[in-house]
Amino acid sequence: MTSLPFLPALEADNRLRGLWRSDGLDQVESRMIALVTGEGMSSSSPLFRVYPSDPLGAIVTDHLSTGGKRLRARLALGVVEVLGGDRAAAAGWAAACELLHNASLIHDDVQDGDRLRRGRPAVWAAHGVAQAINAGDLCLMLPYSAIDEVVASADVKFDLCLALARQAERMVRGQAGELDLLGRRRLDWASYVQCVEGKTASLFALPVEGAARIAGRSRAQSAAIAREFRHVGVLFQIQDDLLDLWGDKGRGEAGSDLKEGKVSALVVEHLRLHPADRAWLVDLLETPRSETSDADVAEAIRRFEAGGALEAVWERLTHLEDQVVSSPFLELEPRLHALAIELVALALAPVAHTAPRRIG
Repeated sequence: MTSLPFLPALEADNRLRGLWRSDGLDQVESRMIALVTGEGMSSSSPLFRVYPSDPLGAIVTDHLSTGGKRLRARLALGVVEVLGGDRAAAAGWAAACELLHNASLIHDDVQDGDRLRRGRPAVWAAHGVAQAINAGDLCLMLPYSAIDEVVASADVKFDLCLALARQAERMVRGQAGELDLLGRRRLDWASYVQCVEGKTASLFALPVEGAARIAGRSRAQSAAIAREFRHVGVLFQIQDDLLDLWGDKGRGEAGSDLKEGKVSALVVEHLRLHPADRAWLVDLLETPRSETSDADVAEAIRRFEAGGALEAVWERLTHLEDQVVSSPFLELEPRLHALAIELVALALAPVAHTAPRRIG
């Protein structure tokens, strides 16, 4: 792995390790479950009714129980803290970000055909596609109710709603763009990053933008801080691409991305380096999942390693890391900078074993 110069100081000062402090997480979890089941909702409308037996609430509750690092919630709480705010005041915002993230996971599994999520049946595999769509839709709507629990002024809550709507729009457009990359043969790095900045990076910028606003930063300052974390979001997606072939994503198989026809960072870099392999690789990606063998995946892994794509992807990761570590903007906020570097280290750790020697 590449050098992370601030990590020794980060590890020596637990006050800076905002991502792994548990303060406020129980409140976030209980808030999400209350919203999902309808128990925490209220309304002045006589038409409003929470059904005592709610199959959709049970489905989403079961999905949330599969775990996950709650990274978006931790990021929201941690950023509020390092910017001088109160973690407890941001619990509703952290819950909103996690619910939006889980909406994307539920819908992604439907679109990608992945039957496992975190080692357990995906929502669509357990309850059918129709209910999975409903479950994802519920998780898209509930963040606005979660924002109502944020301890902040009406103006700040309005800004949080606006930020959530805009970043959710970016997320969906990015997902749609990714699904279109192969069909339109948009197999270049710029097209890949454009989709990733919507699909993945938006869900890292969002917690930061809202947390900064809750901590007292202006709308413009909050947006500027959030932009710095988009690099981290792209880095996380590239890491996820590597993890699919050289790690465990809890989906029960290696090469799930290849089998579903996803244009990953490795695909893009391999075709840049070896354009003559275009027909082979496109054919592999367009082969139905059920007809893509483990041997096909193993051959792709071999070519990605031998042909230099893995090393090229790590060069991209190193560049993104450097953008965070050397950010003049983040250097003005030392504790926030330390948190961003901690986030980079967290992203790189699961794939550190794949780094080429001259980079690692």
